Amino acid sequence: MKNIRVGLALCALLMTTALATAKEPTRQDAVKEITGATTALDHFIADPNMKGFREQAKQAKGLLICGKVVKAGFIIGGSGGRCVFVAKSEQGYTGPAFYTLGTGGIGFQAGFEKSEIILLAMTQKAVDSLMTSSFKVGAGASVSAGPVGAGAGATASDFLSYSRSKGLYGGVDVSGAGINVTEDYNKVYYGKPVTPIDIIVKGEVHSKAPLMAKVAALYGAK
Repeated sequence: MKNIRVGLALCALLMTTALATAKEPTRQDAVKEITGATTALDHFIADPNMKGFREQAKQAKGLLICGKVVKAGFIIGGSGGRCVFVAKSEQGYTGPAFYTLGTGGIGFQAGFEKSEIILLAMTQKAVDSLMTSSFKVGAGASVSAGPVGAGAGATASDFLSYSRSKGLYGGVDVSGAGINVTEDYNKVYYGKPVTPIDIIVKGEVHSKAPLMAKVAALYGAK
């Protein structure tokens, strides 16, 4: 019992220290996350085994792209990573808005330590869930693993989840993982406090990042 109490106290101390020493993000940090998401999207687009993803993406209302999701080590003792969301809108394509995906709800299959993940928002319900400050994947808005082969067909799920780990597929289960808006990243990237509604729905701020053009091309790809 004493050892357990000591262990819990140590964990609390480590978490407090980590939070105290965490630096404020810079715009360069935000740009780096967009660059990572762009690279991940390039991998999915170029992958010959991801035809199902490309077919489903044409029907999606938006893409939540997580350039690097790691097993253990994100924050403290959990799994997760940073993500950006880009969506179709009346203005064309809006975004990106910044999020984190994690921690304990992410299930890695044996042998998987790091993955690229894209959640396709297939319904308005999926998009609406991302307009809140936080939610749990699969709670309210349903999620299922996206088919990777050709002829994927229609889906009844709000989200379709795709993952790649060193060229392998389906190595990560995101059901139950938490998705949270990262207000500080949105602020430093756009130069003022903005919410996902400001970014995605109202289109009050805009990005000229190459990611936007790549998403537009994906939606229109044959």
